[in-house]
Amino acid sequence: GEEDMPRDAKIVKEVLKSMNVEDYEPRVIHQFLEIWYRYAVDVLSDAQVYSEHAGKTSIDSEDLKLAVQSKVNFSFSQPPLREVVLELARTRNKIPLPKSSSVSGPGIPLPPEQDTLISPNYQLAIPKTLMNNHRQQEAAAETEENEDLGDAN
Repeated sequence: GEEDMPRDAKIVKEVLKSMNVEDYEPRVIHQFLEIWYRYAVDVLSDAQVYSEHAGKTSIDSEDLKLAVQSKVNFSFSQPPLREVVLELARTRNKIPLPKSSSVSGPGIPLPPEQDTLISPNYQLAIPKTLMNNHRQQEAAAETEENEDLGDAN
């Protein structure tokens, strides 16, 4: 029942209710509590580090403000300004797309081979000594096969 619920869980339930969230899994309350407790422990740990670094014997409000601000700066980043994104788009769009090869028949025409990502982009570099050894082994195997065939005849 709700009377057996811890005070923090009741607060989470009230916050959800204030945001007009009526239908949710009961485990959501526990998940929010876990996130909030973890956040509080992280902030208090950071505040303690800042306080010790400043040579203080206890945490004060300035240490807490600094810890919260560092969490906000680390956790959230602002998207770039609209003007910056528009300038990047203009710069990118100045470069024309590669001409597609006209293919007669159904399907989508593909760009030239050098502009696609489906062509091999590597070469095998096999040392000559390994290649020579491999050829010698193949020749020896062929010789053995021919000799075996000769014996069978």
